[in-house]
Parts: sequence; structure tokens; C-alpha cells
Amino acid sequence: MKRYLFVDRDGTLIEEPADEQVDRLGKIRLKPGVIPALLRLRDLGYAFVMVSNQDGLGTESFPLMDFNTCHEFILNLFSSQGIGFEQVLICPHRPGDGCACRKPRTGLVAPYLADQGWDRSRSAFVGDRESDLEMARAMGIRGYMLGEGLSWAQVADDLALPRRTARICRATSETEIEVEVDLDRPGRRSIDTGIGFFDHMLDQIATHGNFSLSVHAKGDLKVDCHHTIEDTGLALGQALREALGDKRGIGRFGFALPMDEVHAEAFGRDALAEDPGVAATLDISGRPHVEFSLDARFTRDQVGEMPVQMVPHFFESLAMSMGLTLHLAAGPGNAHHQVEALFKCFGRALRGALAITGTALPSTKGSL
Repeated sequence: MKRYLFVDRDGTLIEEPADEQVDRLGKIRLKPGVIPALLRLRDLGYAFVMVSNQDGLGTESFPLMDFNTCHEFILNLFSSQGIGFEQVLICPHRPGDGCACRKPRTGLVAPYLADQGWDRSRSAFVGDRESDLEMARAMGIRGYMLGEGLSWAQVADDLALPRRTARICRATSETEIEVEVDLDRPGRRSIDTGIGFFDHMLDQIATHGNFSLSVHAKGDLKVDCHHTIEDTGLALGQALREALGDKRGIGRFGFALPMDEVHAEAFGRDALAEDPGVAATLDISGRPHVEFSLDARFTRDQVGEMPVQMVPHFFESLAMSMGLTLHLAAGPGNAHHQVEALFKCFGRALRGALAITGTALPSTKGSL
């Protein structure tokens, strides 16, 4: 989804003069660090919207011609550095005029608030006054007030840091599943599905995938464990998909795991098709497809309380929900080792697929 950075002008993009009125070219000074910060955020996919109060604009004390000369210079200056604004929204009224467009009122951005097609959780408002923070709260987005220790570089750092988390609650007549993931802060795991060996396998995915995972499930285990395992796979896949957001900067690499006598592999089909000599990790492309193969049958029907026939079904449920192309294969050996190798291998493949390696979207199509 599209993300926006709404920005104030005076005191935010440029220094605000002592008389609080930019009406001469000689008064224009850029805020320190604003150009590199905006370029960095532009490359992360942010669109910029300028929102500014200009008290008394068009009156004798603040002629429109004086404003336009300076404003056009400012826009051209940013444009020369590769920074453009989707819209420039100006309120010309004074505080006592009672208009609906003066910040922190939201009249200027009403069309944006009516549009549900952009990502509020990853958008923000940057200004230099408390009214800018109030407007951010009114819009339901993060707010930053420059000054008193907060710089443009720090704002860009905070917005650039991935906040890839998700919480999914899935309730049916058969199961109640709650899954939480945090892809960028590993180490926290809390898993209870009522199926001990399955809990151990989910812990393997999170440990080797290098992300935090919480799974709590209540299912009709008195009937069978099928519904609990299947619905957990669906909920985990959905959580991973939502936490990935627009998938910018994620990486892919191949992985093979030996576990005692068992050899397991996880790889992305589409990437292999592009270069047969390179094994890529999972293809998180929105095109779900699963290939599951064993060089030999599982040597037991069940490991702990978990039927081994649920292993491919779990991965298929997860992949379909996540939008994942996935091939899994394991060689012959002890059934416990076969299953555990597959879960560990999947986690290790995920580690590379989920890791942030840059800022670009890893697709020639322009979307994933």
C-alpha cells in the first residue's frame, strides 16, 4: 500500500524567520539534513504532501506575489534535488478566522482521510509545532516535531527501520488461533497448540527463521489434530504476509540442511527457473505454489502426537495463505529427523527471505 509523508513547510523544510513570514528570497534557508533525509525516504517509497499554514496570505501584509516568488523557488530547489510533492496544501487564514483548513484541523487533507487505499501505519506527519503533532493524531498517523534533539536524520532513521509485525486472530467452529510475529526483533517465542511435537516444530521455524513468534491455539483435539495444524498454518502464513508489508528490501538465497542421515532442501521454483545454477530461497511473490517430495516415505505414521501426513498439509496451508512458492524435499531416514529437518530447513530459508538487505523492491515487475 502507498505510504505518505505529510510535511509542514516553514520550520520543517526551511528555517522559519523571526517574523514567521517567508516573503523574500534572502530569508530562505534549508533545514539541516532535509535533502538527504527526503531522498532516503523517497527511495523507500514515500510520497510527499506539503501542508502549511500561511497566516493572512493574500492580504496587504502578506501579498500573494511575495509568497509565490519564494514558494516557487522552494519547490524548484527541492525538485532540482529529485524531490517532488504530490500535492501542496496551503491554508491562508488567520487563527481567528474559524476555517476548517487551518492545522491542526484536517480540512486540507479530507480527501486523503476519505481514501482507504494508503497505509496509515507506515505514514507520518513531520512538523515543528505542537499543532503538527495534533494533526498527525487526528489523521491517525505517526507525528514528529523537529527541534529539541530531533533531527531530520533521526526522523528518516525511525521511518526507515522496519516495523514488521502482525497479529492474527482466526476463529472457527473448530479452532481459535492467535498468532503474533515480529520479523525484526528475534528471540521471543511462546507457543502452545496442545500438540507437543508440533509446538517444537513451530519453535524451530521461529528460531532458524530469526523472528519472534507467539502461537496460542485451542482446537478440537478430542476429534483430531488436523484442524489445529491446518488453521495454525493458515494463520501463520497470513501473519507473515501482513508483517512483510510491501516487501521492499527483502533478500532470497538457497538453503540445504543435513540432519544426521537426512538431507532436506528448500528453494524457490521461479528463481531456479531464471538461473538453474542458483538455488534461491522462498519466492514470496504472491503466487502460491507448493511442491513436496520425499526420496523415501516417512518411516513412521506419527511423531509424538503429530501425524506425519499433516506435515505437507501444514506447509501447503502456510504457503497458500502467505502467497509463497515453496518446494520442500527430504531424503530417507528416521521419521523424527525427516520432519524436524524440513521445519528447520524451512526456517533457515525464511531467514534469508525475510531479511532486509537493501531498500529496493526485489522484482522487475514492480510489485510482489
